[in-house]
Amino acid sequence: MAKKAINVGIIGFGTVGTGTARILIENADIIQRRLGAPVVLKKISDLDVTRDRGIALGNVQLTTSAQEILTDPDIDVVIELIGGYKPAREFILEAFRNKKHVVTANKALLAVHGEELYAAAEKAGVTLGYEASVAGGIPILAAVRSGLAANNIESIYGIVNGTCNYILTLMTNAGRKFDEVLKEAQAMGYAEADPTFDIEGIDSAHKLAVLTMLAYGTPVKFDDIYTEGISKITPLDIDFAKDLGYKIKLLAITKMANGEIEARVHPTMLPETYPIATVDGVFNALAVVGDAVGSTMFYGRGAGDMPTGSAVVSDVISIGRDILAGSVGRSPVTAFRDRKPLKIRKMDDITSCYYLRFSALDKPGVLSRITGVLGKNNISISSMLQKGRKVDEAVPIVMMTHEAVERDVRKALEEINKLDCVSGATVVIRVEEGDK
Repeated sequence: MAKKAINVGIIGFGTVGTGTARILIENADIIQRRLGAPVVLKKISDLDVTRDRGIALGNVQLTTSAQEILTDPDIDVVIELIGGYKPAREFILEAFRNKKHVVTANKALLAVHGEELYAAAEKAGVTLGYEASVAGGIPILAAVRSGLAANNIESIYGIVNGTCNYILTLMTNAGRKFDEVLKEAQAMGYAEADPTFDIEGIDSAHKLAVLTMLAYGTPVKFDDIYTEGISKITPLDIDFAKDLGYKIKLLAITKMANGEIEARVHPTMLPETYPIATVDGVFNALAVVGDAVGSTMFYGRGAGDMPTGSAVVSDVISIGRDILAGSVGRSPVTAFRDRKPLKIRKMDDITSCYYLRFSALDKPGVLSRITGVLGKNNISISSMLQKGRKVDEAVPIVMMTHEAVERDVRKALEEINKLDCVSGATVVIRVEEGDK
């Protein structure tokens, strides 16, 4: 007998859980029309089931026990929205053992324990959906998994953390300092009380691990992703970037380079006219370059209750279609039937253009000493900028390089920073010129 409904349970009734429940209830009619059967939200589990979320839940049962959802024989899909590593990992594995499909928005868990979860889902013959783990409401994983499946993915790069983009936008547009803008972002709810994961690039790296795995069909060790945040970006560097025709954004970048993968997160200077450079505020944007399709662009809200809930429910509908058609397992959890381990290139080996800001004494011979060290290390200068003059005092000098190897840049700067004419450590920001 054909199944007449898809029953789901939500574990975690916070911001995203609330948005997901709202969509499942308020958009039930359009979901049923698209699926051909109703999606019934049967139970919600949370430690706090008394707080009013502003939703008319109807017949939905509230419980403080996740086990009631994990062991309910009528529930087909478990939606995990509590975040973190524990007990989320244990809940998902138990759901698989009970032959339940799972949808999660938990990018941190996937980045660190993804391989275990992908294998467990395949072994149990169930599906793990994780569209909501990257870029909120932007259907980027579906695009990489299906829409661009005919392509060799050459690169994916973009803004995947709205908190950092909001902070950099205010710093750029209003000339304000990082610490000041961070406090404002926290007051407005755009940044957590402990913003470390966001501002130090860790959240972006979690998302990049998932993107890289899906794009290239290879296991990715989270610790292999180079990660650098925005906490050291200053208004001075933002002003120099403007003068040079660039904007600074925190980018997540993955590329295929001579059979190896580059996977890195760091502040990046982009030409100010480049599409991703124009993305401001809390919005996310990603460019995906395929060998057949060329460059594509995805833009939208990367977080929030409704955008992320939209992605969660899209996975529920996809799983529901497979259940109704009796075709569960049609698409591999990792999108590849044949996965191959690929090496992630060490940061020392990557090639990039660079923005270098020195604080150097304004007197004869200083520039030649600096450029001499750069030249000795195979680094050539494409342009230079200096603001103001203070004889025998340190002034900022900016040099833009042609493409150079990271190892050479680090070696040169180690020597330059020891010169008696240079004050403090050199500021380094990598430069991407977009599609080449």
